[in-house]
Amino acid sequence: MADLAADIELESLTPTHWTAIGLAAVTAAVHLILGLSFLPHWMGGAFLVATAGFLLGIWLVLADRRRRLVYLAGIPYTGAQIVLWYLLNEPTGIADVTAAGAVDKVAQLLLIGVLVVLLAREDRNP
Repeated sequence: MADLAADIELESLTPTHWTAIGLAAVTAAVHLILGLSFLPHWMGGAFLVATAGFLLGIWLVLADRRRRLVYLAGIPYTGAQIVLWYLLNEPTGIADVTAAGAVDKVAQLLLIGVLVVLLAREDRNP
């Protein structure tokens, strides 16, 4: 098995990359905590799959593997998390949003914005 740490390439990472990594780590952590708390219910598994997706994205960016594709896929992936949360929770007001949900959704909205910026930069400077 390859040494994952040996694949890390930090020199090309900008503050914008680190912002995206931090936001993805926040949402991954929220999904991990919720996933573990929901097990063995199917929602626990769904949260853990979401966690894995965000962690994979972080690793791909750190390893400089197909970053443009990660940004491109990360936008709808993160957006789908927001839509699914809304459909499953059906919040009618701010009182229906938990602290974890608020932190997660703010991080996800910001992550989408940062991914759009990274994608635009990538397209300008191939």
